[in-house]
Amino acid sequence: MKSHIVSAIETHKIIAILRGIPAEKLIQTAEALIRGGIRLLEITYDASAKISDEETANSIRTLADHFKGKLLIGAGTVMTTEQVRLTAESGGCFIISPNTDREIIKACNDFGLVSIPGALTPSEIADAHKAGADFVKLFPVTTMGPAYVKAIKAPLSHVKLLAVGGINQENMTEYLSAGVCGFGIGSDITDKTLIRNNDWDAIAQKAKAYAEVIRNG
Repeated sequence: MKSHIVSAIETHKIIAILRGIPAEKLIQTAEALIRGGIRLLEITYDASAKISDEETANSIRTLADHFKGKLLIGAGTVMTTEQVRLTAESGGCFIISPNTDREIIKACNDFGLVSIPGALTPSEIADAHKAGADFVKLFPVTTMGPAYVKAIKAPLSHVKLLAVGGINQENMTEYLSAGVCGFGIGSDITDKTLIRNNDWDAIAQKAKAYAEVIRNG
């Protein structure tokens, strides 16, 4: 199971980040993303606790059940092992964090979920990999640029890196060339104004434009 998820992330490369999307619009948003060619979705936990962890887990369950076989659903902004447990029980298959926390990486492995902690420096990246991470989320990547990624990959070529933070259609190819194997992309695909206006065709077109960069790159 876990190897299948790792392979899917390496193949499809784009994880669309859904942050603060109303529960009643999740399915329509996901359907639009599928039409555009997206196959990986991240539902983020709310660090401010305005949205409870249980509500987020219910959103993950809704999408995982509804789109079984069409989408792989994971959780983002995961800061506790309890959130890992909730995600696993809700049908999520990967865990993304803004930081590297060995307890969370261990919990991912215990539950059979793909682990994607966040890191930036060579020491942080190496530590995350050593702790058992399947990928490392290089975040915030555009503060450093493609040259930094290329420099990181020279000694750490064995670590699978995902680029997150400021990624868009114009710079994706540069980061792929520098050595990343995928991306987390948020508001530029999952535009909240378009979602609020139920403009699902526009969401699908945005997703399609990103997916085409991957196909052509």
